[in-house]
Amino acid sequence: MKIFELESTKLENELVALQLLQERDFERLYEVASDPMIWELHPVKDRYKKEVFRLYFNDAVASQSAFLVIDKATSDIIGCTRLYNYLPAQSSVAIGYTFLARNYWGGAYNSAMKSLLMEHLFKTVDNVLFHIAATNIRSQKATCKLGAVKVNEVDFDHYGTKLLHYEYLVKKSDYYK
Repeated sequence: MKIFELESTKLENELVALQLLQERDFERLYEVASDPMIWELHPVKDRYKKEVFRLYFNDAVASQSAFLVIDKATSDIIGCTRLYNYLPAQSSVAIGYTFLARNYWGGAYNSAMKSLLMEHLFKTVDNVLFHIAATNIRSQKATCKLGAVKVNEVDFDHYGTKLLHYEYLVKKSDYYK
């Protein structure tokens, strides 16, 4: 089920372009995801293995709201992100399941990608959430740089295993101050 109709929307800024993920993108995205260091702070530390990454990828494609992240300067695929948990009654949606190639860490690309998504989402919702594994300090810090505030702790079910995640919130009213 689609969260928003995004096929006709071209999401891009000066650094990144976001393109809806398709089944045909598996091999090119796996080239990025096959780096074990990308997953060292994630709860699924072996996602660099092709068969484990396939589960992530299949769920992403099925969501119909996952995006390839593309470096505009080089046209290289540099990662993936997804929208999920759209709750119209709370006027909220979550951004997550994000990863970037290591050479894009610590720079402007994560912020550019998430800002691009939030600006698009804030046309429809008032709240954007991020769920980050309790062990993923790097992503927690990056999310706080976006103006997100930790608001909750939640257990996510990952194929039968409960994993502690922190929930961060960016309110539209705070984002556009």
